[in-house]
Amino acid sequence: MAYAQPINPYEKILISIVFAFLISFMMASFTNAFNSSSCIPTDSGPVVKTTPLVSFLQSVQQTALKTFGNKDFDPKVYVDMSLKHSLSTTSEAFSRLSRNENGSVSVSDLNGFMEEYLDGAGEDLVCAEPVDFVAEPEEFLPKVKNPQMRAWALEVHSLSKNLSRKVSDRVLEKPELHSLLPLPNPVIIPGSRFREVYYWDSYWIIRGLLASKMYDTAKGIVTNLISLINEFGYVLNGARAYYTNRSQPPLLSSMIFDIHNQTRDVEFVKISLPALLKEYQFWNSGNHKVIIQDAEGEVHNLSRYYAMWNTPRPESSSIDQETASKLSNICEKTQLYRELASAAESGWDFSSRWMRNASDPTTFSTTCVVPVDLNAFILKMELDIAFLANVTGDSSIAARFTEASRARQKAMNSIFWNAEKGQWFDYWLTETNTSKDAYIWEAANQNQKSFASNFFPLWITLFHSDVTMMEKVIQSFQTSGLLRPSGIATSLTNTGQQWDFPNGWAPLQHLIVEGLAMYGSEEANSLAKDIAIRWIRTNYVAYQKTGAMHEKYDVEKCGEYGDGGEYKPQTGFGWSNGVVLAFLEEFGWSEDLKVGCQ
Repeated sequence: MAYAQPINPYEKILISIVFAFLISFMMASFTNAFNSSSCIPTDSGPVVKTTPLVSFLQSVQQTALKTFGNKDFDPKVYVDMSLKHSLSTTSEAFSRLSRNENGSVSVSDLNGFMEEYLDGAGEDLVCAEPVDFVAEPEEFLPKVKNPQMRAWALEVHSLSKNLSRKVSDRVLEKPELHSLLPLPNPVIIPGSRFREVYYWDSYWIIRGLLASKMYDTAKGIVTNLISLINEFGYVLNGARAYYTNRSQPPLLSSMIFDIHNQTRDVEFVKISLPALLKEYQFWNSGNHKVIIQDAEGEVHNLSRYYAMWNTPRPESSSIDQETASKLSNICEKTQLYRELASAAESGWDFSSRWMRNASDPTTFSTTCVVPVDLNAFILKMELDIAFLANVTGDSSIAARFTEASRARQKAMNSIFWNAEKGQWFDYWLTETNTSKDAYIWEAANQNQKSFASNFFPLWITLFHSDVTMMEKVIQSFQTSGLLRPSGIATSLTNTGQQWDFPNGWAPLQHLIVEGLAMYGSEEANSLAKDIAIRWIRTNYVAYQKTGAMHEKYDVEKCGEYGDGGEYKPQTGFGWSNGVVLAFLEEFGWSEDLKVGCQ
């Protein structure tokens, strides 16, 4: 039997030094990985597990990328497919495909497999004409007197019929074969590659439906979103299994408020209110909740975007992986994936607004930003819930949310408001100014770059009572550089990201224009109408040239649609249609007002 030789003292010392060096190296690597962002800890949040189906469809997606190549490759197509057979049968057939060294298969083999085992993206939705659609509704846009504009408005109105879908019976019978989630009512999709319901898109789709007097369809959309809250606890980014890890800007209360204002349907409000209370809790707890102590020592509760996800987004997997490939370690990549998913939760996917370095996509730090717009939307939710609770006769809920709205207004003015600039600015969180229980406010942490979202509090009437503040805001907006020949620019930074200059988006135009119009001063009304006219014109001219409504527009060039981002420009388009109709309803179009570009 062999025995181990004793270790002499010098060897012990050497081993101790080597061991200490290794421990030191490992600890340094660990520390560097977790200190790659100033928002620490880098990845402490929850993760909602994906479904086996989505995981399998991602495998098909990866194989398709290797087989077909990156040119014109849209990863979303593959996770939108559904199965013709069980997942086990389909997975087994997929595993039998002969693969090359790089994981690709022959084009004919992959096409043959998909034809035999998969249904194409969008095939689990079927066209469904809305029950309340008529070609020309009674009292439709009475202020539109110009015959050319009126004819076009009717065409835009008719697009709701073209974009109306319902979930096929196959999804209801075998939901496990579909990434599309079953919903009880027909839907209005945004258009093109967006084949499912999206949360914040639905608000402006509903605004268009209300202008079109399609109240039943509007209520049906809200009922669909409520069904998601009842199942998941929040409205998903979109009605797909791969969107369960995040929400989108919370505008459900605004949908219910506006529908009630048109219909006075109290029963609809009673059914909706419990879901709003549940959604409110989602946005004001856990990782979404942020506590900040202001310059006077007062503590405020605000909210941020924070996705429950830390791997590549299934619908953009190859794109996220390419972005993360520039990073050196797994911890940094994990954090970046959460930041990208959180930016998608914001709706602004993607923008320099979330980046520490506008020229470096690996510096996305969305969870370190306390956003003006999100807190404006939640303040609106508080005001809406108070109003809707009064409608139902629940005075205790109304009082609680009235008090909450006052607290958030005070928080927004303490943390975001900059009196010198006349804007509300996003606030960056850093660990260098954190106490045990709260972040400590510092003026230097306000992001003083110009974004359209800096002016979203205009939409909240609670701010309108401060005349001095409102005059500063209107003056600041007019001199900000955001107002361009064909609408409001998203930012002043041209990064190639789609939520940056020179792109303008329908929701941003509407929130600011409606806010100005609700304030009601002569100057604000004139400015609101001017912006609306610019926006309607560019939509009109682009439609005449292309035969389509577009997702976004270039605000530097009348009649040109926008570009940039991780996918090709899309047409349809739900919220663009809704905002045009809402603007025409509010401001009209006189008979002698020119419809084309000036």
